[in-house]
Amino acid sequence: MYTLTFLVKTFIELYVLVLLLRIWMQWARCDFYNPLAQFVVKLTQPIIGPLRRVVPAIGPIDGASLLLAFILTTLKYPLLVAINQGGFSLSLSLLLIGVLSLLKAAGNLVFWVILIRSIMSWVSQGRSSVDHVLYQLTEPLMSPIRRWLPAMGGIDFSAMVVILILYALNYLGMDLFPNLWVWL
Repeated sequence: MYTLTFLVKTFIELYVLVLLLRIWMQWARCDFYNPLAQFVVKLTQPIIGPLRRVVPAIGPIDGASLLLAFILTTLKYPLLVAINQGGFSLSLSLLLIGVLSLLKAAGNLVFWVILIRSIMSWVSQGRSSVDHVLYQLTEPLMSPIRRWLPAMGGIDFSAMVVILILYALNYLGMDLFPNLWVWL
């Protein structure tokens, strides 16, 4: 059962991250001819394409992707309970679990994108096609911090400040929902 639980949980969480990345890329108006953007679109389009006919966009945010990510995060916990204990139950509290899980997944996505951008800035130094997309995604988060905290000695600390803010928000979630946050 642990193997099946791990596989289901990992698949749902990774697909939710890809859906959130698609939403973020559309919001940031990334170049969708980039190989990373094409990968994200090809991975999500079979489900999002038909769903878009029913669910409209919410301004610059892709409503179909957001709805599917919310549904997946809401059903993740009862599905894992059903795999482990054999019972499946739905309640209104799952909506709160879905919203919190979606917020936590968004924070994880921001963390990993900033970390990958920071590492790639050392390795590829802007020569990779993925660098441009990562720059477009993270620059709206990092540039306000860079105005407030300029580079010191040629080192940009804005990524570290954004990550510290994400950690603070994660600990806030643990304080507000101590028994629930661990399972999201």
